[in-house]
Amino acid sequence: MARAEAIIDRLHALHPKLIDLSLGRMQRCLDALGNPERRLPPVVHVAGTNGKGSTCAMLRAIAETAGLKVHVYTSPHLVRFHERIRLAGRLVEEETLTAALEHVERANAGVPITVFEVTTAVAFHLFAETPADLLVLEVGLGGRLDATNVVDRPVATAVTSIGMDHMDFLGDTLGKIAAEKAGIIKPGVPCATGVQDPQALAGIERAAEVAGAPLLRRGREWTIEAVPGGLRYADGHGTLDLPPPALPGPHQQDNAGIAIAALRAWSPPWLTDHAIAAGIAGATWPARLQRLHGRLAADLPAGWDLWLDGGHNPAAGEMLARHVAQAWGDRPLHLLVGMKKGKGAEGFLAPLIPLATTLTAIADPGQHLAMPVPEIVAASGGAARPGGTLAEGLKLAAAPGGPPARVLICGSLYLAGEVLKADGTVPV
Repeated sequence: MARAEAIIDRLHALHPKLIDLSLGRMQRCLDALGNPERRLPPVVHVAGTNGKGSTCAMLRAIAETAGLKVHVYTSPHLVRFHERIRLAGRLVEEETLTAALEHVERANAGVPITVFEVTTAVAFHLFAETPADLLVLEVGLGGRLDATNVVDRPVATAVTSIGMDHMDFLGDTLGKIAAEKAGIIKPGVPCATGVQDPQALAGIERAAEVAGAPLLRRGREWTIEAVPGGLRYADGHGTLDLPPPALPGPHQQDNAGIAIAALRAWSPPWLTDHAIAAGIAGATWPARLQRLHGRLAADLPAGWDLWLDGGHNPAAGEMLARHVAQAWGDRPLHLLVGMKKGKGAEGFLAPLIPLATTLTAIADPGQHLAMPVPEIVAASGGAARPGGTLAEGLKLAAAPGGPPARVLICGSLYLAGEVLKADGTVPV
């Protein structure tokens, strides 16, 4: 185990709960560090249920195309913790991360604090000490009481698609969840949002009105649509004809539009039409409808495709189903589904079941909090068959042979991490 990961494991003992939403512990730790959150480059703060990571990837790609050095903070990681912190364009190195963890651990002096709060403090410390032009900051959970929400004055905020997830922490209705997510909205700071359920949109609108923040809504302040050869985006700044997003799936149109709307509302001098177009066309984000080409893919029959997606809630299931229905009708589809305990397996599976040639439930030994295979089978109403581990499920899916087919592994970001390890595909 790397030293950084050993320190993170040790820090788990500082608080009895993995998740305990509050800003008090975080602010106390940052005070002890000399308030690095006040010495950051311009910040774009991103919340939401689905699409946060993809939107952050597009924001980063647009800015880097324009020549900027960009910090990025995202979670969770897939293979290594280091994926969460990108310093001026590169994933944090082991020695740098270890030194920062030890520095923050000393400053915290053993006071109770959650691991996410500590690692967010580590990220802010590194972001303040390393020169860069922009920080793309993703919320961990919720927004209002998330550890990242200590940034007083971002240049823009964004709220991506909101769905039913983490109800035990955020509330049992879309309106309550939206109110928590919209807690990142700051007075006078523009906020971009995309397609939302009316109940969720109403919560975002209320938060923006209370804060006096300009709200940029898809279909009102901005639009985006598919046109021959790509996309067409329009807002008060004018119209852009764009290439298709590099990230597949119809939902990525929405994420692209949110990223563009947030940046155009901020309107920095470096933002050009070319940077926007090239960034949207070049953004990458692992485990989001990612095609694999490594060891696992090589074990499938000739002509078969292997894909991976970390979506894990009902809204993600609907998004995947739309993509499958629109783009993947050319060959059989074999779904391998592994989920985390406590997630809404029924809602995730329901839109996908009618589209699958076969549906196999799996639970890999390394998968954190894996839902048992019988529970996934039950959640599918018996449509899924038990498949055992990832390796066993892949063999079962490919066993009948036949014409070229497509295999999609989905249901959990924790499973996605195990898949990437097995495939030999490490995020960079």
